[in-house]
Amino acid sequence: NGSFAEQVKYFTGTRPCGVAVGDLNNDSQLDIIITNANSHTVSVFLGYSNGSFANQTTYSTGAYPFGLAVSDFNNDTRLDIIVANRGNNTVSVLLGYGNGSFANQAIYSAGITPYYVAIGDFNNDTRQDIVVTNSDNNTVSVLLGYGNGSFANREAYSTGTYPDRVVVADFNNDTCLDIVVTNFDDNTISILLGYGDGSFAMQKTYFTGDKPIGLAVGDFNNDTRLDIVVSNAGNNTIGVLLGYDNGSFASQKTYSTGAYPYALAVSDFNNDTWPDIVVANRNDHTVGVLLHYDRGAMKNEITFTPSVGAHLTCVAVSDFNNDSVLDIVIANYGSNNLRVSLGYGNGTFGNGMIFSTGLKSQPYSVAINDFNRDGQVDIAVVNRGTKSLSTFLGERNGTFESQTNYSTSFDFAPLVVGVGDFNSDGHSEIVVAYDDTDNLDVFVIYDIGDFSHRTTYSNDPGPTSVVFGDFNNDTRLDMVVTTIYYNNVIVYLGCGNGSFANQTTYLVGNKPYSVAVGDFNNDAKSDIVVTNYLDNTVSVLLGYGNGSFATQKISSAGYYPYWVAIGDFNNDSRLDIVVANNDSNCVTVFLGYGNGSFASQVNYSTGSRSFSVAVGDFNNDSRLDIVVANFDNDSISVFLGYGNGSFERQVKYSTGTTPTFVAVSDVNNDSRLDIVVTNRDNNTVSVFLGYDNGSFANQMTYSAGFMPFYVAVGDLNNDTRLDIVTNNFRNNTVSVLLGYGNGLFANEMAYSIGTTPYYVALGGFITTEKNETRYILLLNKNLFISTYLFYTYQDQQFVIRVQVCINQ
Repeated sequence: NGSFAEQVKYFTGTRPCGVAVGDLNNDSQLDIIITNANSHTVSVFLGYSNGSFANQTTYSTGAYPFGLAVSDFNNDTRLDIIVANRGNNTVSVLLGYGNGSFANQAIYSAGITPYYVAIGDFNNDTRQDIVVTNSDNNTVSVLLGYGNGSFANREAYSTGTYPDRVVVADFNNDTCLDIVVTNFDDNTISILLGYGDGSFAMQKTYFTGDKPIGLAVGDFNNDTRLDIVVSNAGNNTIGVLLGYDNGSFASQKTYSTGAYPYALAVSDFNNDTWPDIVVANRNDHTVGVLLHYDRGAMKNEITFTPSVGAHLTCVAVSDFNNDSVLDIVIANYGSNNLRVSLGYGNGTFGNGMIFSTGLKSQPYSVAINDFNRDGQVDIAVVNRGTKSLSTFLGERNGTFESQTNYSTSFDFAPLVVGVGDFNSDGHSEIVVAYDDTDNLDVFVIYDIGDFSHRTTYSNDPGPTSVVFGDFNNDTRLDMVVTTIYYNNVIVYLGCGNGSFANQTTYLVGNKPYSVAVGDFNNDAKSDIVVTNYLDNTVSVLLGYGNGSFATQKISSAGYYPYWVAIGDFNNDSRLDIVVANNDSNCVTVFLGYGNGSFASQVNYSTGSRSFSVAVGDFNNDSRLDIVVANFDNDSISVFLGYGNGSFERQVKYSTGTTPTFVAVSDVNNDSRLDIVVTNRDNNTVSVFLGYDNGSFANQMTYSAGFMPFYVAVGDLNNDTRLDIVTNNFRNNTVSVLLGYGNGLFANEMAYSIGTTPYYVALGGFITTEKNETRYILLLNKNLFISTYLFYTYQDQQFVIRVQVCINQ
C-alpha cells in the first residue's frame, strides 16, 4: 500500500559503502552483499523467505573497498563478487561456491583509485568482463575475463576529469557493448564505443551540468535508441541526452531537482509504459519523481510554498491521517505556529491546519515520532523564543491534541569540547569549559524524569581544555583538565557512576593550553601530552597505569604552541605528536620512538596564526593527514601525509572570519572524512565535505551563537547521524546543530548555560537500568558545573536543568 514496516538493522563492518543484491546460495531468496571501507571486507547476508537475513559473514578484500557488482565470472552458474579497492588500486574477485560462501579473493591491478565497477561481455566471447573508473588518473580500466574466474591485465582508456559512475549499454545498436562515464570535475560525460573485440574507441565527451554524478540509461523518446540521464549535483538539475543511432547524443535538456541530486534510477512509476526518473536529492533530503509526458520530455517537479511572513525554519514529512499518503508539517518561526498540510496523493497538498505554539514562542525545530505509543505519529517542537519544548499528540484523522509545554530553564554558557562515554551506556555526552565564570556545564538526555544528586569537587581556576581517557585501566573513563593560571594539569579518576575521585595535580610548563591522551611508550597505559604556550614547549607525562603519572618530560616547540593532536604519521605503530604554533605560523611534528621520547621537531608552514590542529586520513590511503585552522587569514590548511612522517605542502580552503577550532569526522556517511570549523568573528560554523582524493568541497556555513569558539561532533540524539555542538563565548550559550546524515544540519538550537563558556566536551556520567542519558558539560574557571538533562518519558523528550557545584 506504499507504506513500510519498521526498519530492521543488521551489523556490518566499519563504514559500509557499496551494496549489491543476488541469490548467492541458489535458494531462490535474494541475498545482500556490502563493502565495508574501513574494515577492508565485504559482508554477505543470506536471505530467508520471511524477508529477514542471517548474520553477516565477512571476506577480506583490498584496502578501502567501495564499488561492487555480482555476476558469474567462471561459468559455473554460481554468482561471484567483484569489488573495487580504492585504497590499494586493485579489484578483488571472490568466486562463489553456490552455497553462499566464497573462495578467498584473487587480486588484479585496476589503475589508480578504482571507484565504481560495471560488468559486460565486451569481446562477445560469452565471458563476463569488467570496467572500473579510476577517479584519480582520469581513466577507465577494462579487464577482459577468461571465463574461468581470472582476468587479463587491464587496458586503460582516457576519460574526463575524476570519472565516477559507469554504465554499460549498446548505444549505437551494433550488438557491441559501449561505456558511459560521469566526469565529476569537468562537467562532462564520456562515451566510449566498443568495437566488439574488447577494445574501445577514444572517448567522445558531452557537456552536462555542474558536477555530474548519478547515471542511468533508458529509451525516453521510444525510438529504440538508448538515451542517457545524468544528475548534476552542483546546479540541482538532471540532464537528459537523447541518443542517435550512431552512438552520438544531442545536447542535454535539463530539469530542476532538489538540492544536490546524487543518485537516480529509471522506471515506469505511473503505468503509462513510458520510463520515468526518480532522483535522490542529498542536500535537502528529498526524492523527486519526474514523470514522462512527451517524446523524451519530463514533467517538472511540483513545488509547495509556505505562507508569507511565516519564516519557515523546519519541515518534516509523515503520514498523519493514516491514508498511506505523505503529509507535511512546517515550523513557522515568524508566526509562532505549526502548519500541517495533508497530502492528496498526487503531489499536491491541502491548505493546512494551523496549531499555535504560543506567544513569541518562535518554533525552531520539529521532530516526529509516536511519543505515547498509541500507534499514531506525534509532533515535538523546540521553541527558541520561550525556551520550551511543545508536544502535539496525534489523532488518527490528521488532527492533534492541544500542545503540552515543558520549560527548559537555562541560565548559563560554554567554550572548549571533548567526547566520551563516562557511564558505559553506549551514548556520548558533551562537556564544555568556560572562561570567566570557571564552571563545567553538563547537558544530559535522560530516559525518564530521574536525576542525579549534586556532587562537589575542588579544583584550581583557569581550565582551558579537558580530555577523557582510562588512566587506571578500570574500564571507567577519567578526566584530565589543563589549568592555565597554576601551570598544571588535574586528573580526576572516574567511579563509573558519574562521580569522580579526588583530584591529583601535576606540574607542567608555563601556561598550559591543550591536552591530549595516548600511549607514547607502548606499555598499554595512557600517557598525557600538554602544550605550554608561554615557554614554547610540550610536556609529556607517562602514565603508570594506576591513575598516577611520572614527572613531565619537556620538548621545545614553535612559538606559542596552542593545540596538540596525536597520530601515527609514519606507520611504525608508535604515536607521534603534531602541534599548532600560533606565533610562528607553522605546525610542528614530533615523531615518536615508542619509548616515550621523540625525535627533534620538523616544521611545516601554515597560514597566519595557526590556532588548532586535527588529524585524519582525508584521501583514504591509510596515511594520516593534518588540518589546521589559521586564525588570522580566514582559512584552513590541509597537509596530506606520505606515510613516512613527512607531509605535502599545504592546500588552503577559505573559511569564515577568524577560524578557531577544527574537528574531523564523516558527517555525510560517505566514508570520507569531513571538516568542521568554528568561525569566531562572524558567528558561524563551516562544514567542508571531503572527496576521495584529499580535497574538499567549498564550505557550507551555519549560524551559531555570538563568538563560537570550540566545536565538538557526536551523535547527540541517538539517530546514528553526527551532530555539531559549539560553545559561544560572548552570549553565554551552547549551540546544537542536529545532523541529517547527508552533510547538512538543522538550524541551531541555542541553550543559555553560564558566563563566558570556555571549553565544551561530550560525555556521559549518569545511567540506571532503565535510563539513557546525554548531556553537555561546560567547563568554567572555577569549575562550576551546570547539568542540562535531556530526558524521555514514554518516548517524549523534555529538558530540565540540574546544577552541580565544583567549589574550591
